[in-house]
Amino acid sequence: MNEEMSTKKIVSLIVGGFIGLFIVLPLLWSSWGTVGAGERGVRLKMNAVVGTVDEGFYTKIPYIESVKVMDVKIQKDEVEAGAASKDLQTVNSKLAINYNLSPDYVDNIYKTVGKDYKTRLVDPAVQESVKAVTAKYTAEELITKRELVRDEIKGLLSDKMLPYGIIISQINITNFDFSQSFNQAIEAKVTAEQSALAAKNKLEQVKFEAEQRITTAKGEAEAIRIQAGAIQNQGGAEYVNLKWVEKWNGQLPSTTLGANTPMVNLK
Repeated sequence: MNEEMSTKKIVSLIVGGFIGLFIVLPLLWSSWGTVGAGERGVRLKMNAVVGTVDEGFYTKIPYIESVKVMDVKIQKDEVEAGAASKDLQTVNSKLAINYNLSPDYVDNIYKTVGKDYKTRLVDPAVQESVKAVTAKYTAEELITKRELVRDEIKGLLSDKMLPYGIIISQINITNFDFSQSFNQAIEAKVTAEQSALAAKNKLEQVKFEAEQRITTAKGEAEAIRIQAGAIQNQGGAEYVNLKWVEKWNGQLPSTTLGANTPMVNLK
């Protein structure tokens, strides 16, 4: 009888031990956790935000406290935004945006917005900022002043996001797409400018060649003037005879017409 009672007691202790383990182990397991690099934890107590948790190991009260992990690393997002320019051209923009949560604001943004802050805050603010800045420039200025447009969009978006603890670190406009009619107009303008430049270059070439001819003619006229002056100064008839002798082939003409044939003193 005593042996039977001892066996029952042992079985009860074993069963009680297993029950205790099933109760204690989950409690122990749920009393701690870790937050990874580039993350922050939001501590909740009965689903109310009570603070934050830094990277690494943390402890919490099982079933009463919980920790929600928020990513604070830089995130890249590509956004397409449609807008109208100052001259009422339809503009479709594509932007690459780098942003991150400030570690000091994770509890506030979790409390006010939740983890879906991108859809609820960032995306609408990007669309609004792009529309507001695009409307200040003509379609042509959006191309020629691309960096200025980018900086204005970044400044406006940063002002909208900063109160929520969202930091806009960089914005790049990867593409501007306009209507087909506007693209054709730009192409026609570029073609006209290129044709005008070619015509201008041709005109400059013609003017240069004309100036060269004028300079050459002036030189020739000056040479003739100098030569005529020399003939007059040195006795015109004797100078003509000298030139005739320089070109004479040594043969006398068989006939003469008049008295204009130079007479050469062969001695």
